[in-house]
Amino acid sequence: MSEGLHTWRSITHINLLPVSGMENSELTYAVIGCAMKVHNVIGNGFQERIYQRCLAIELQNFGLLFQREVEQAITYAGITVGKRKADFVIDGKIIVELKALTSLEGIDIMQAKNYLVAFNLPIGLLINFGGVRLEYKRIFNPYFQ
Repeated sequence: MSEGLHTWRSITHINLLPVSGMENSELTYAVIGCAMKVHNVIGNGFQERIYQRCLAIELQNFGLLFQREVEQAITYAGITVGKRKADFVIDGKIIVELKALTSLEGIDIMQAKNYLVAFNLPIGLLINFGGVRLEYKRIFNPYFQ
């Protein structure tokens, strides 16, 4: 499977709004719906990578524009000190970070917020497939420009 930009639409799914015109709240709602479908079908207990692949299928079926494992340099004092890969970037607007833990902790939320700042995007989703129920948090970038 290609790790690049996907734009396919499912013939069996009808979107109420054109995907390219979706606002951030509509995009997050669509992504959460796709994640719920994955969790309902395969449940918890798998590695994060499995959920990432399944979610990519659902995002593709829904017709969302997305990139997987998008790399971003992390800089300090103008010097690159490392790189971080976001699990998904949806339509160039939203970061989606996946976890497969029994429950989310504060460090997971802080990490997702740091990715938003590094990518300079306004909103992100932290989605945890590891619990009995799907857990998700909307994360906002306080420094978005």
